[in-house]
Amino acid sequence: MTDIHYDAGALDPLIVYSDNHLLAVNKPAGLLSQDSGTGLRNLEDWAREWVRVDKNKPGDVFLNAVHRIDKVVSGVVLFARTSKALTRLNEDIRKRNVKKIYHVLVEGTLKKPAGTLVHWMVHDNHRARICKEGHKGAQRAVLRYRALPTKGTFLALEIDLETGRYHQIRAQLSAIGNPIVGDEKYGATQTSESGEIALHSRMLHVTHPTLKEPVKIEAPYPAPSPWWN
Repeated sequence: MTDIHYDAGALDPLIVYSDNHLLAVNKPAGLLSQDSGTGLRNLEDWAREWVRVDKNKPGDVFLNAVHRIDKVVSGVVLFARTSKALTRLNEDIRKRNVKKIYHVLVEGTLKKPAGTLVHWMVHDNHRARICKEGHKGAQRAVLRYRALPTKGTFLALEIDLETGRYHQIRAQLSAIGNPIVGDEKYGATQTSESGEIALHSRMLHVTHPTLKEPVKIEAPYPAPSPWWN
């Protein structure tokens, strides 16, 4: 843990699920999911401090992110509180037994109200780039989308993410002419001072690692926000 001070109680309003094995938090945009060697303020260290204080746990606290979302993205981040939970959830993710649903606001005109996007992508200098199948290092990226009721002046979509590639949703929507609102890196014309983009990890469907029952975790839209209010 870094020497950054974390107010454990301030995390309470952001917690969307908690038990002895799992902790899910509605991450604000602008906050890293994990330290990852940066030494910067991040959700994982904040959540670990919350467990230490709330559960009155002396010493080191076991807490590991099961998945991550980009700093500029908001929404559900799931943590494992036990090694058993981490192992089983990592295996479920590998087998694609975890369902990730995102809500997003986009620019442009939607050609079809629903569909499946399939691209090949490479991770190139802190961004994802669409390429041709067979390109060195290319990975197949698949998502399904459907239109939601328009939110203000923006088109709203629900994304069912089949694969979890680097910046996948951002790059694929940009490739079809619908960059995410606020996402200047991928061609958006409307941006915010905070750098937040209108991509929200809305729901996570998992199988509980010990109870073996389905768990649906849902995160409210961020407030305040330049896009979702």
